[in-house]
Amino acid sequence: MTGAAVWGVILKIITLISGGDVGGAKTHVLTLLRELNKVIKADLICFREGDFAAEAREMGIPTAIVNSGRLFSDLAELKRRIAEGGYDVIHCHGSRANFIASLLKKSFDLPIITTVHSDPKLDYMGRPAGKLIYGNINQYSLKKLDYYIGVSDAMTDLLIDRGFSPDRLFTIYNGIDFTDRLGEFDRTAYLAWLGINSDECVVAGIAARLNPVKDVATLIRGFADAERDCPNLRLLIAGDGEQREILENLARELGVYEKTRFLGWVSNIGEFYKALDINTLTSLSETFPYALTEGAREWLPTISSRVGGVPYLIDDGVNGLLFPAGDYKKLGECLRTLAGDAEMRKAMGERLGRKARDCYSLEATRNTQLRIYETVLRRSSRAAERKRDGVAICGAYGRGNTGDNAILEAIIHEMREIDEDLPLVVLSKDPAATRKQYRVNSVHTFDIIQFRRAVKRTRLYINGGGSLIQDVTSQRSLLYYLFNIITAKTLGNRVLMYGCGIGPLIRPFDRSVAGKVMNRYVDVITLREDSSKEELKSLGVTKPKVLLSADPALSLCPAPEESVDSVFRAEGMAARGSYICFALRNWHGFDEKLSYFVEAAEYSYARHGLVPVFIPIDQHDIGVAEAVASKLSVPFHIMKNSMSSDQIIGVMSRMAVVVSMRLHGLIFTTRSGAPLVGIAYDPKVNAFMKYLGQELCCNLGEVDGKNLKGMIDAAVEKNADRDRLLGLARRVIEAEKLNVEIARGLLNE
Repeated sequence: MTGAAVWGVILKIITLISGGDVGGAKTHVLTLLRELNKVIKADLICFREGDFAAEAREMGIPTAIVNSGRLFSDLAELKRRIAEGGYDVIHCHGSRANFIASLLKKSFDLPIITTVHSDPKLDYMGRPAGKLIYGNINQYSLKKLDYYIGVSDAMTDLLIDRGFSPDRLFTIYNGIDFTDRLGEFDRTAYLAWLGINSDECVVAGIAARLNPVKDVATLIRGFADAERDCPNLRLLIAGDGEQREILENLARELGVYEKTRFLGWVSNIGEFYKALDINTLTSLSETFPYALTEGAREWLPTISSRVGGVPYLIDDGVNGLLFPAGDYKKLGECLRTLAGDAEMRKAMGERLGRKARDCYSLEATRNTQLRIYETVLRRSSRAAERKRDGVAICGAYGRGNTGDNAILEAIIHEMREIDEDLPLVVLSKDPAATRKQYRVNSVHTFDIIQFRRAVKRTRLYINGGGSLIQDVTSQRSLLYYLFNIITAKTLGNRVLMYGCGIGPLIRPFDRSVAGKVMNRYVDVITLREDSSKEELKSLGVTKPKVLLSADPALSLCPAPEESVDSVFRAEGMAARGSYICFALRNWHGFDEKLSYFVEAAEYSYARHGLVPVFIPIDQHDIGVAEAVASKLSVPFHIMKNSMSSDQIIGVMSRMAVVVSMRLHGLIFTTRSGAPLVGIAYDPKVNAFMKYLGQELCCNLGEVDGKNLKGMIDAAVEKNADRDRLLGLARRVIEAEKLNVEIARGLLNE
């Protein structure tokens, strides 16, 4: 069975939890332990007797209580149980379990994992004393544990923001049994019992604890706002808590108490959801709440605050509606929209139900948890065996350039292909963003102390990709990259220059220093085009092994069609229109050529019916796109919304022609198969087009209206033969794989 054993040995897990948990955390732990016990041994320890432990026993989960009332006695009992049980992993849920586990850590050589169900800083919201004492103890204890599981990607991102190491973080989503739907149910009678006419009313509802984090007050305000225009709206609130009286008084104050039902704790939550027309969630903070999947299981359209992992399930305007947390006016608009359109409610509910069923089943959650256990055991064993491990990656990262981001994404993916547990650290101008986006450790580009600490632990240093060894941008950047190469090699790393370009190097001093450093401190150089090979020869570089490969970004694949469609929708564009793309950049001499690009864009529309689309590859390219677009007398689009690399490739594939100054605009287009026209502001653009075997390219200084329009005409003719274009690209895409093989060899030496 998937994940049932590691190295042929059945896993044994001990789970620690307070035992007073309710709501989503309770459901997550109990259903997951029940499923895990079908394939491994997963025991449960509660620190109190109560409903949680009783329900666990009813579900067949091996459960024990450790609660003598004395901390040290409890610790001794736990130590005995763990020593006798032969467990592989200690798994915690909640602050009390985290604290106990942190005290046990020195007694056992076992990995300790904790699942984080909610923002630790908000767990004691509205309870100042609890936050001061228990909140701080929990945050201290968390730092002592080994691995962390965020319930949703959003929670994992939050933990990264809080300083937790990305290579010790995992993500899981609450799963739900979609076969366990409520059978026959008399909705009319249920609502009549509540004094609601099911034929005349539209019923919205929420199932939540009545505490400040759930922000049910915003729901009541939004309901009151919508009810003025939709008097047939009714509101059901399932749940109890310290704010119930406050919320009831708010409903009275707003004049909607008679149309609101406070149900308290509901024993049969399936009946509650069956009674609704609209499910709602108004939390200020969430991971991935069961309230969403439980509603989705009953095919309910959902309105939710845009928090935590909610947007991973709800696609705004497609299978539900999202609003900013705390914004009751926007919530009121959403309620009015769904209350007045039964067909929309039905369509959104069906879409949400299908997505939840396909992606968030109990089986998927169980298998994810098993894979996490296996990974934790592998990594823990590896850390104990190896003094040095991992790869440091240095390039022009964290600067908002989509091309450089694509290179980094590709290198990280390729390192994971070599070894999924390989520790990675990236030098970045924005390490916080890099940690979150790529889930790798990152240090600031100019933090020399942290850089030295990192490369003392790694085995391989990657310089690249991109054209880092050049002095056109600045001499300082060249010297910086050379200094890092020297440092990494001196501190014991193998050094690989990865799918890179070389030059231009203008200054004699820079050429001399660069040649000497590469000869002495670099082990292997893989190049993204063959003209760089000639540059290395002219620099006198003879000692490193030099091989021709390709740019790492060529290994990236286009996003799924649905994801690409969503990009076009966000821009207000037809997903299958007739477009010509311009990927321009601000470069000296461009102003003199601007009118020719305007002329070419208008010509493309008039002659070929192609609407100009401007895609800024770098955030600084928006200005030049706007400068050209402002002079157009034909329709156009500037795609300003942020896109991932695979989405850009997918968008490029929808273009009839791509005209690009940016090298990575050409690389993305090559991967998509669209016809391309290269405008060379730098020798690397000419070199790439030559290496690719593409002839439609000219230098920026040579651009005029005639040759630009002529190249566009030629590219339009090629649009009908995309298979041949992809065939030309396949050679360099295959060559790129050499980068991975060289890195693998250096890591295994």
